[in-house]
Amino acid sequence: MTVLEWFTEPFALGFQQRALVGGVLAGLMCAVVGTWLVLRGMSFFGDAFVHGVVPGIAAAVVLDANPALGAAIAAAVMVAGIEWVTRQSKLGEDTAIGLLFVGMLALGVVIISSVNSYSGSLTAILFGDALGVSAGDLVRQGVLGMIIVAASVALYRPFLALAFNRQKAELLGMRPRRAHAALLVLIAAAVIGSYQSVGTLLVFGLLVGPPATAALIARSVPRMMLGASLIAVVSVWLGLMISYHLGTAGSATMALIPILAFFATMAFRQVVPRKVAAA
Repeated sequence: MTVLEWFTEPFALGFQQRALVGGVLAGLMCAVVGTWLVLRGMSFFGDAFVHGVVPGIAAAVVLDANPALGAAIAAAVMVAGIEWVTRQSKLGEDTAIGLLFVGMLALGVVIISSVNSYSGSLTAILFGDALGVSAGDLVRQGVLGMIIVAASVALYRPFLALAFNRQKAELLGMRPRRAHAALLVLIAAAVIGSYQSVGTLLVFGLLVGPPATAALIARSVPRMMLGASLIAVVSVWLGLMISYHLGTAGSATMALIPILAFFATMAFRQVVPRKVAAA
């Protein structure tokens, strides 16, 4: 096998090419939305939110309904549950998130396990099926991706104000509560558009990994978002290529690459200044 074939062979067939395109679309959606998650320090919420859509997707699979609709309903229930627990008790938001995080995930597994042949469906929902992405899935991903990017551009100023100073955003009349609600909708859309390629458990790697890595090297929000998108695309391409040659799970390998990139970048940043100082 030549060097060129080593790079091209993993994407020679149609289903492999669809896996690459689907992964890239998922990575771009997650990178854009994930930038705001990282800036706001909402990573734990993002993780819980990703797991919160599991019962909705599971119920849709069991009832032979649209998984996107099921995920959207579950996301709405998740947000409403967090608000209700926070307002009706003295518990903090992190406790409410933790309770619903575990509860929603467990409910999803319970729903799927009620089906005799549940193991295959459960694996696909939790860990994705990158090589099973269809042309229809790509169209839906593309539409969601355009909506997410357009909304992020249109709401850039409210999201930016919300990320750095919520009180100032209120004084400027930017309605941070509405901006927060819009961000939750975008998170849900990114998860719904990505779970087929990456899975609900592993999409968090693309949601936080690329933006966190970009935050180490970027000095502005647009550059951070652009860097996160580039890292996500490279992670998907490299992850699928490695999974093909090593026989590993494609979705898991794609999700692992940006996490490794984050720690490698952080280690590099710690080593380089010391060398410069020593010189």
